[in-house]
Amino acid sequence: MKYKEFDKLITAMSKENDSDDYWYDVGVNDAADLLKKFSEDDWELLENNIMDKLIKWQKRVVYCFEGENNAREINIILSLIETMDKELFEICIDSLRFLINDNNKGYIINNNELMKKLRKVSLIDNISGMICRDFLNKL
Repeated sequence: MKYKEFDKLITAMSKENDSDDYWYDVGVNDAADLLKKFSEDDWELLENNIMDKLIKWQKRVVYCFEGENNAREINIILSLIETMDKELFEICIDSLRFLINDNNKGYIINNNELMKKLRKVSLIDNISGMICRDFLNKL
C-alpha cells in the first residue's frame, strides 16, 4: 500500500509552517514517484479520502499529477473542481490542460456544469480567466 506513504508525505508537506520551496524542489517529485507505484486499491483510497483533506493537501495532490494514471487523476480533479478556493480551482484547470487528450476530452466537454463554469470564469480578466481560456481553446 503506497497510499499511506503518500498520505504521510503530503500531510507533512501541507502543514502551516512547511516550506513551499522544499515542496517544489523535492516533495512534488517524491509524491509523483509514489503515485506511479499506486495500485488500484491505492487510487480508490485517494479518491475516497481526498474530499476530507485540507485544501492545501488537495492542492499538493493535484499539483503532482503527471498523467501516469490519467482517468483516475481526471476523476479526482473533477471531484475537486467545484471548490470555492480560487487557487485550488486554478491548479485543477491547469492540471487538466496537460491531462486532456483526444481520448478523454469528451468527458470534459460533456460535463455541462463544468463547461458553464469554465466559460463564465474565462470572461474574467485575471489569471483564472487566462487559464480557463487556454483550457477551452485546447478542447
